[in-house]
Amino acid sequence: MINDMRLRSPLLERADHCSPSVFLPENLLREARRQKGLPQGRIPEICLLDPDGDMVRFIQRRFAAQRSPYWACYHTDLWEWQSGPTRLGVVGSAVGGAFAVLVAEQLFVSGCEFLISVASAGQIAASLSPPCHILIRRALRDEGTSHHYLPPSPFVDGDPDLLDMCAQAFARAEQSVLCGATWTTDAPFRETAEAIVARRRDGLLAVEMEAAALYAFARLRRQAIVCLAHVTNQLGCVDGDFDKGEANGACRSLDLVLALAEAWRQRKGVQDIPS
Repeated sequence: MINDMRLRSPLLERADHCSPSVFLPENLLREARRQKGLPQGRIPEICLLDPDGDMVRFIQRRFAAQRSPYWACYHTDLWEWQSGPTRLGVVGSAVGGAFAVLVAEQLFVSGCEFLISVASAGQIAASLSPPCHILIRRALRDEGTSHHYLPPSPFVDGDPDLLDMCAQAFARAEQSVLCGATWTTDAPFRETAEAIVARRRDGLLAVEMEAAALYAFARLRRQAIVCLAHVTNQLGCVDGDFDKGEANGACRSLDLVLALAEAWRQRKGVQDIPS
């Protein structure tokens, strides 16, 4: 046996969270751009992660979104579209914390400055009435990726100033969005009755697969990320579950994204004014 690791977890024992990585996203993209013959250029400042892909398909139909010529990621496509004065980008099907952060790392070195994640979630709190949206303020770290970015702790919080901006944007736009904590897991088919009871007792609203990882990455890298949970189901325990609403929920989710995009533009405009 090598170093007798029977009682040790590399995730919980690592202490090099502030040390730089040898493997860098910009280097990966440099080589991908060379191999694919892609031009240099910046992607939109505001981007969206859409794990289910419903918004990607909706935006392609409604706004004739085009594949970005500058996105060099090996694993995904980035689709760009125009909404008023704002150019936005969306990546679909990046499911789970590891994949979401893999893409997020590459988005921020490619020109993204504000990333919004809208991911499907399962109901935990009995008081919820799916479908509904939650602005995730904190996420329980029941996955692996966040532990590579931050030392062990039960939860990771979103940026409070950014979350306040989002809450105010929803209020101005008269959008009804809940706010609270979720449970991030990387094993959705291991959501046992015992675990669900414990998470409900902890006051968590829903279960999803990305928020803890994205918020941990955001904190270490000092990047602007907001996670929304689109609660669409009761964990498949009722007939007719997973009803997301109009256009598989894309219309409602996109309204929320555009409200946040406008709030970001206003905030950045104020910050950019010379003193």
